[in-house]
Amino acid sequence: MPTTVKLSRRFYEQFGDELATEFVDWFNAVDATYRSELRDLNESNFARFDAKLEQRFAQQDVKWERRSAEQEVRWERRLAEQDVRWERRLAEQEVKWEQRLGEQDVKWEQRLGGQDATWEHRLAELNENMERGFADLRIELHKRDLGLVRWMFVFWSGSTVTLAGLLIALPHIRYG
Repeated sequence: MPTTVKLSRRFYEQFGDELATEFVDWFNAVDATYRSELRDLNESNFARFDAKLEQRFAQQDVKWERRSAEQEVRWERRLAEQDVRWERRLAEQEVKWEQRLGEQDVKWEQRLGGQDATWEHRLAELNENMERGFADLRIELHKRDLGLVRWMFVFWSGSTVTLAGLLIALPHIRYG
């Protein structure tokens, strides 16, 4: 916004209206020129400042990306090391468990090794006792069957004799 130079009335009277107006126009032109140059200078300074700011932001972005990549590499390395440690510990634990299970197997085999002979002896005795029991049961069943056959023979013999006597006597009996 240009500023208009105003001179006192006395200046106009001393130098005249034409010269004073020319002097005011010259001041206004100089003012406009200076303003234009100042605006251009400010714009170029702002453009340089903006370029430097952009450059510094880009440099900072590069630094952050580099640091982030370095940190990611460190974390990946640490995680890989931790994985190796865990795998080694798991392998050690697995070896320990396998060893303990092997020891337990040996203990069970030792305990059961003596038990096998005992169990086989007991099973043989049980088998023998069962065979004797089944033989005795067969004899008892055979005796019972013989007893039943005798009683059936006696019953059927008595019934047959009685029925034969009735059949013989029936034609000789008179009714009424």
